[in-house]
Amino acid sequence: MLERLGDVLRKATDKIANAIFLDKNMVDSIVRELQRALIEADVSITLVKQLTDKIKQAALDERIKGIEKKEHVIKLLHDELVNILGEQKQLKLAKGQNRIMLLGLYGAGKTTTIAKLGNYFAKRGNKVALLGLDVHRPAAKEQLMQLAKKNNLNAFVDLKETDALKTYKKFKKDLEKYNLVLIDTAGRHNLDKELVKEITALGKEIKPTETILVMPADIGQAAKQQAEDFKKALNITGVIITRMDSTAKAGGALTACAETNAGVYFITTGEKINDIEEFNPESFLSRLLGMGDLATLMDKIHSVTGEKQQEEMQKRLEEGKLSLEDVIEQVKSMNQLGGLDKIKSMIPGFGKAKVPETALESQQAKIAKWEHILKSMTAEERSNPEVFDKQPSRIPRVAKGAGVNNTDVKSLLKQYKMLSEMIKSGIGDMSGGMSQKQMQKLMKKFGKKKFMKF
Repeated sequence: MLERLGDVLRKATDKIANAIFLDKNMVDSIVRELQRALIEADVSITLVKQLTDKIKQAALDERIKGIEKKEHVIKLLHDELVNILGEQKQLKLAKGQNRIMLLGLYGAGKTTTIAKLGNYFAKRGNKVALLGLDVHRPAAKEQLMQLAKKNNLNAFVDLKETDALKTYKKFKKDLEKYNLVLIDTAGRHNLDKELVKEITALGKEIKPTETILVMPADIGQAAKQQAEDFKKALNITGVIITRMDSTAKAGGALTACAETNAGVYFITTGEKINDIEEFNPESFLSRLLGMGDLATLMDKIHSVTGEKQQEEMQKRLEEGKLSLEDVIEQVKSMNQLGGLDKIKSMIPGFGKAKVPETALESQQAKIAKWEHILKSMTAEERSNPEVFDKQPSRIPRVAKGAGVNNTDVKSLLKQYKMLSEMIKSGIGDMSGGMSQKQMQKLMKKFGKKKFMKF
């Protein structure tokens, strides 16, 4: 996601910070690189010129000298980039029922985004329902049902009904017990009169608390016109940008939304259910600059473990009752986040780390082995793995029963010891609410190599 822009931004700030003094040649060189990278990221030429003109003016201002000038230029670059990305707009749920309608053209990813959004809020203690009102696209309703079933979400769909308004009225009573209703609506190839008419009629009946436009990042600067059209016709309250992981045009989509004051609530960064995150311009830029984004990482960790599961895990940890099942759940949680390759940009200093493409596959294979190993253990061994230290002769028996090598059993026990040591050190667990300070402590204590093994 915008790797080229991130590299250029990091190099630019390093060049400015390390320069003995900023002369015209160096400033011109930095500005040219910035311009190329921003234009490649599909940021509008007007915005690029405004930004680089300000940088150039500040860097060559004779009234500011030495270190003060370098700090001033770096801060200006940061502030201007945050400014063109727009202000953070959070989707806050109100007391009572929240009814959120998602709109968008064909191919934007509305249905999969609804499932991701549903999972996101369900993991945060909300009672969520998905409502299928896309009565035009073939298999749209079946897709919503499958996604809901796969991710333990409640979906209301009438496979036979071809009238969206009648479908809503049919389920209106059933939906009253949910505090969040996410509504999938029909799309079109363009914002035509029929689509506006249908969505307007639904809006009058449903009275949504939010009307959100879903659009893909790969449309780039065209996002500006689309956001303006939907805002004018259907009074959208915010935007979710999908496919942020797969395009160089993401900068265009983000800055276009900022220009139209159509705030971006969320971005999606992959196909998995947890590949959704709140869009925070400051945090987003921090990742581009290689400074990490621990707040979003912690938020994503909460997305893969529900509140009840987190509380139960935390209670066991506080009581010192860590089991081998807990260890496997921790590693599974990491995999649900997409593996280290997916989250490395959020960890300070990890942005440039090379993670082998086969790493996630091998980790999944390891988990499968570990689950077989658990089945071959006694209840005492699962809940109290320290018995293996006292009686190593148990390892061959467990390995033979699971159909694995002794090394595989030792690998699971090593993972247990590592997590136990973290907890004894007061760091906490990966599924609970680890603070930035705790994460920094973890990084310092275990170093990159150990953390990557985890």
